[in-house]
Amino acid sequence: MTEQNPKLKILRAKAMDLPLQPGVYIMKDKQNKVIYIGKAKMLKNRVSQYFGSDKNHSLKVCRMVLNVDDFDYIITDSEYEALVLENSLIKQNKPKYNILLKDDKGSAYIKITGGKWPRIQDARHIEKDGATYIGPYTSISPVLQTIDEVQKIFKLPSCSKKFPQDFGKTRPCLNAYIGQCSAWCKGKMSEKEYLDTLNDALEFIKGGSSRSISLLTEKMNEAAVNLDFENAAKIRDRITAIKKIREKQKVVSCKVKKQDVIAVAILNEKAVVSVLKFDDYMLKEREDFKFSDISAAEELRSEFLRQYYDSREDIPARIVIDGETEDRELLEQILTEKSGRKVEIFLPQKGDTLKLVDMCRHNAAEKLSESTGGSGKELSALQELKDLLGLSKIPEYIESYDISNLAGSENVAGMIVFENGKPLKSAYRKFSIKTVIGQDDYASMQEVIRRRFTEYELHKDEGEGFGRLPDLILLDGGQGHVSAVSKVFKEMNIQVPLFGMVKDSKHRTRAVSSGGGEIAINTQRVVYTLISTIQDEVHRFAIGYHRNMRKKNTLSSTLLGIEGIGEKRAKALMKHFTTLSAIQNADLKELEEAPCMNAPSAMKVYAYFHPEMNNGEDNRE
Repeated sequence: MTEQNPKLKILRAKAMDLPLQPGVYIMKDKQNKVIYIGKAKMLKNRVSQYFGSDKNHSLKVCRMVLNVDDFDYIITDSEYEALVLENSLIKQNKPKYNILLKDDKGSAYIKITGGKWPRIQDARHIEKDGATYIGPYTSISPVLQTIDEVQKIFKLPSCSKKFPQDFGKTRPCLNAYIGQCSAWCKGKMSEKEYLDTLNDALEFIKGGSSRSISLLTEKMNEAAVNLDFENAAKIRDRITAIKKIREKQKVVSCKVKKQDVIAVAILNEKAVVSVLKFDDYMLKEREDFKFSDISAAEELRSEFLRQYYDSREDIPARIVIDGETEDRELLEQILTEKSGRKVEIFLPQKGDTLKLVDMCRHNAAEKLSESTGGSGKELSALQELKDLLGLSKIPEYIESYDISNLAGSENVAGMIVFENGKPLKSAYRKFSIKTVIGQDDYASMQEVIRRRFTEYELHKDEGEGFGRLPDLILLDGGQGHVSAVSKVFKEMNIQVPLFGMVKDSKHRTRAVSSGGGEIAINTQRVVYTLISTIQDEVHRFAIGYHRNMRKKNTLSSTLLGIEGIGEKRAKALMKHFTTLSAIQNADLKELEEAPCMNAPSAMKVYAYFHPEMNNGEDNRE
C-alpha cells in the first residue's frame, strides 16, 4: 500500500499495550464514528496486526486502517462473550467496514383479488383493497413458484383478461391449447365452478400437497358416487398434476427433514451468499445476498451466519456450509442457545450433501455472474479450483506455461493467461529459449519463469502485463517441472501458488501435481473442464509457435542458398516479407528497400527467383 495512516506508530504502540485477554475492539475515524468492530481471543495480538505490515492485508482492511484515528476496547470473560457482544455492537452501530446483511427483497405475499372472479397474484405489500393476502414469505421466489404451480394444476387463468367483461371477445390463449388453462374466457363455465376451483387452489397453497390430495380425493369419490363422472375426471386430473409437481420437487431433496445449505461465491471483491432452505426433505426456498469489498470467505461466512440467524426464530437443527468458517464452535453454541435445541454447522466432504453444497455454490456463482460479466459455470469452476488446490483466494488471474521443441531444435515456450475463467489472449506471450542447448524441458522452463519474473520486478508498479502478479501458475507437466520451477521461485523469492497439469496415456488431463504429490481430478466436476481447457490451450499455443519457428527457419535456409545472403539478411527478409512467396513476388525496388539489403544483394535475390534474367540459366541449387 503506497499511502499510510500518519498515526500508524501511535496506534501500534497503543495496541501493544492491550491485554492478552478476550474482548471486542472498536475502530473509529477522525469524526469519532465507529467504522469497524471485531472480536479477539487475545486483544493485543489481534489488534496489533492491523497496525503492522500491510503485506497480508486485504484491500478492504488496508482502506479501514488508513481511516482509523483511534480505537476502544471492551474486555470480556470469554471468547464466546466477545462474539455475542461483537454481534450486538455491529447491529447497533452498523460500521462501514463490517459485513452488513442487507436483504433488500423484503416481504412478499400471495394475493387473492376481490370481486366475483378473483385472481391469484403476487404482491409486495398488503393494501386496503378488499383482497385476501397469504404470507408473508421471506422472498418473492417461493410466491411466484407457488402461483405458477397452482395455475397449472388447477388450470386457472394467468392472462390479463377481465371476467365477465371479456368473455367470448377473443380466442383463448396458448395456455388453453396446451392444457394449462380451462379457457375460462370462453364464458362457458359458471361462476360457482370457478370459485370451487379457486378454493381448491387455496387449500393447496395453505395446506400443502398432501392435505390437498386428501381433500380432492374425497371430492372425487363423492362425485363418482353421485355419477358426476365428468367432474370426477377433472378432480382426478388435478390430483395427478399435484403428484407430478411433488415428484419434480423430489429431484431436489435431501435425507435430512429440515436443513439450510449455504454457499459463497467471491470474485473481484464482490460476493454472493446463497441459502437453500430444505423442509419436509424438499427444497422450499432460495435466498441470495450480495456483498462488496469482500476478500476472505471464512470471515464472510462467520458474519453472515451470525446476522442471518440473529433475525430468524426458525433455526434448523443442521446448517450445511461450503467451507471453513471462523468460530464454528462458538457459533454453534450461540445458535443452540437461541433455538433451544442442538444446532450443528456441518461441512460435508462427500456424498449427497456435498452435491447439495455444489448446487448451492453454482447458484451463488450464477447470481454473482450477473454483476461481474462472466458465467456462473466459470465462477463455480474457479471456486472448485481454489478448494481443490487449497488456495487462500479464488485464482482470478491464472498463467500457464508449456515447452515445445523437436529433439531440442527450435526450442520455444508459450504462456497463456485465463482471467476470471476465460482466455485473455492479449496477455499471451511467446518465448524463444536462449540459454538451453538441446532438449532439456526442465532447464527451459526455469529460463522462461526466470525471465518472466525478472520482467515483473521491472514493471510491477504498472500492475498489468508482466507487471501483474498471477494468482496461480499451472505448468504443462508433472512433479519434475514443479520441482525445477520451485527452485527458481526460491531463488527469486516468488510467492505464487505453483502446480503442474498431468495427462494420462491417452493425453487426457487426469491430475494436478504439486511438490508433495498428485491431486486427482473428478471428471464430473466443472474444475476438470477448466483445467483441461487450460492445458489444451497452452499446448496448442506453444506447439503453434514452435511450428511457425520451424517453418520460418526452413524458409530462411532457402534464402541462405543465395550468394551474398547470410543469416542476418535471411532473417531480416523473412521478418519483413513474412513468407517466401512474398519475397519471390517482390520487385527489385521492394527488395532494395527491405531492411539489411542493398542494390547488389537485392539483384542476387531477384535473379535467384527469376532465372530468365540469366539467359535461361537457373542459379538455384
